[in-house]
Amino acid sequence: MRLPSLRLLRLFTIALLLGFAALPPLHAQGASPYSVTVPVPDTSDTQRGDAFATALSQVLARVAGGQDLRSKAGYDDALKNAAALVRRFQYARAATGMSLTVDFEPGAVRHLVSTLGVVGSVGAKPPVLLMVRGSDGQLLDKDALASLAKAAAARGYGVAYADPASAPDPAKVDAADPATLAAINQQYHTGLVLLGSLHDGSADWTLVSGGKAQRWTDKAATEDALLVDAGNGTVDRIGKQLNVIGATVSDEKLWVSGLNSAMDYASLLNVLRADPSVRSVATLGAENDGMLIEVKSAMPADALAANLAASGRLIRAAAHPGTDASLRWLH
Repeated sequence: MRLPSLRLLRLFTIALLLGFAALPPLHAQGASPYSVTVPVPDTSDTQRGDAFATALSQVLARVAGGQDLRSKAGYDDALKNAAALVRRFQYARAATGMSLTVDFEPGAVRHLVSTLGVVGSVGAKPPVLLMVRGSDGQLLDKDALASLAKAAAARGYGVAYADPASAPDPAKVDAADPATLAAINQQYHTGLVLLGSLHDGSADWTLVSGGKAQRWTDKAATEDALLVDAGNGTVDRIGKQLNVIGATVSDEKLWVSGLNSAMDYASLLNVLRADPSVRSVATLGAENDGMLIEVKSAMPADALAANLAASGRLIRAAAHPGTDASLRWLH
């Protein structure tokens, strides 16, 4: 395979050394634990670096469930290198001066928390976005979906709830439309979406996981039983697709397209290194907006690609010659 654009790799490296370029405006992050707004006196590099560290300290506390991590080995170094985990940032005018909103890469933060020795941290897995409609066609809220959420939580998965005022188009979600999945990732930080439609004693379900749809129908005596079954069924299906850790480590070649900037490249590396099955990552070459990545992983290529896509930052793509799996970076 011809890979003439190694110059692109050098440009990415230079860009990373020079610092972050200006980024598009942040989308609304809702209650994301990975997004923080802190006050800043000015836009200098020094103040921005300090703000990144302050923001990261707050995010780490959130993701660790409120645990005090300051005494953990590696904590101070992590704050010094907070910029490496930043996904995007945006300045804004505030009543008292200026503020800086910082959005961190979820996978990289979760990986950092685990390396600091925190077991069972909040957000260890991406949440499942629930878009479940009742028999009247309206989206069910948190209270109505409590039994589904409880069943999923008992199996290790948290959930998020779609905002009725700006809910994604269910037809586009069902079709795994890349732009729709990218918008979901921006707001909810996940690539896992459960669509549901309740009828009289039955329900139709679609789980979109890693850009692929799985569909099934259930029947039960009560609506509560339908929701409990849906919570368990969702986790079962996610597990079969994503939890395929093997006994040996193998070399897999991944092709990732859609990398338009140094930030995309840095964020991709964070996502790869945060996956627990990945042992090492090496970039072999580049062509146009794509990169050839060699990954040592305890997962076969197809399962690894599905696992990475569940983060919400990537989607499965058409096969690329000479690779074991292909993915596309979502913006």
